[in-house]
Amino acid sequence: MRKSIIVRSAALALALGSIGAQAAVGQVEHKIDTAQSDPVEVTGSLDNAPYRIDIPKNWNHDLVMLLHGYEPKGAPRAATAQQNEATPVFLEHGYAVAQSAYSTQGWAIAEALPENERLRAHFSEKYGKPRHTYAVGFSLGGQVALASLEQHGASYDGALSLCGVNVPTRQALDEGVMTTLVAFDYFFPGVMGLAPGGLVDAASPAMVDPQAIEAALQKNEKVAAILSTRLEVPRAGLAGAIMLDYLVLREFQARAGGQPVDNRATVYKGFGDDAAFNKGVRRYAGDAKAVQYAAANAKLTGRIDKPLVLLSNEADPTVPKRFGTTYPALVKDAGRAQDLVVLPRVGEGHCDFAPAQIGAAFATLTEWVASGKRPGP
Repeated sequence: MRKSIIVRSAALALALGSIGAQAAVGQVEHKIDTAQSDPVEVTGSLDNAPYRIDIPKNWNHDLVMLLHGYEPKGAPRAATAQQNEATPVFLEHGYAVAQSAYSTQGWAIAEALPENERLRAHFSEKYGKPRHTYAVGFSLGGQVALASLEQHGASYDGALSLCGVNVPTRQALDEGVMTTLVAFDYFFPGVMGLAPGGLVDAASPAMVDPQAIEAALQKNEKVAAILSTRLEVPRAGLAGAIMLDYLVLREFQARAGGQPVDNRATVYKGFGDDAAFNKGVRRYAGDAKAVQYAAANAKLTGRIDKPLVLLSNEADPTVPKRFGTTYPALVKDAGRAQDLVVLPRVGEGHCDFAPAQIGAAFATLTEWVASGKRPGP
């Protein structure tokens, strides 16, 4: 389950990503008791959202709704839904796991929330209402887990976000994606091959070459160090990070129908000569409809009333460390600090967790729910 931090590529970012598409049903679904003799493995589709359900032998009647990370638009999907690589962690301890692949790829928050709820209800109808239900999300799925707890809290006993994008989408796009791209374009103009209209020009490429980006960085390691430090991306993963941010922005522009970030009034800091940077960096007007779409999917307010555990990685090239304080601050402002535990960071890379680390974080959550006692700091 360990991932290289060399390239924050579409395949990596998204590591605990898709589970397959348009899957055929693997078994007849039916209500079961806790002592069924054989594991249950079912694949299917609900309103064009492929899903997979795994129920272990001697099911403990608790359910994990497993939420996957960002899946690049157009990435191949298997004909049959496959287990997420984290699924065995939960099955081994008696938990059933249900996971939706969502009906669309990319930043599919608007689809993921209702489709995950539809699958949760489907599970209860077919197999009986679980004793406890937990939302567990990886990467972008972590954001879905937070939104699920905020918007559908009555259906969950708690949530766990692992290497999660634990910030509102607008912040992720503005302070993460756009900041990265305009900074690289400022220091290395022309390398991304943008059309005259820049990042919002339909004629700009659908993808940028991380090898070309890396070659440019190697020609000016001083600037590469500035970018690495300011963006909080390890130097080894910087080219992949820029490539992924470009991919995300182009996909989101298509999804939202325009440019989702307006940086005309943004004052940037930390890029060396900030006066020169702010004078020379490219500015883009946001499209009102796209900005509104980004704000709505997902907003995040911190208003939770069930236990939530967050676990992040050190030196994560996909989710910068500065994002780690955002959701705890929202929760505190909402007066719900008693419902949040932030675990110490482990691993270096994106979603770089050993199975035992995932299991320990999940045990923190389930023991909290069982005892009613919030773990210590």
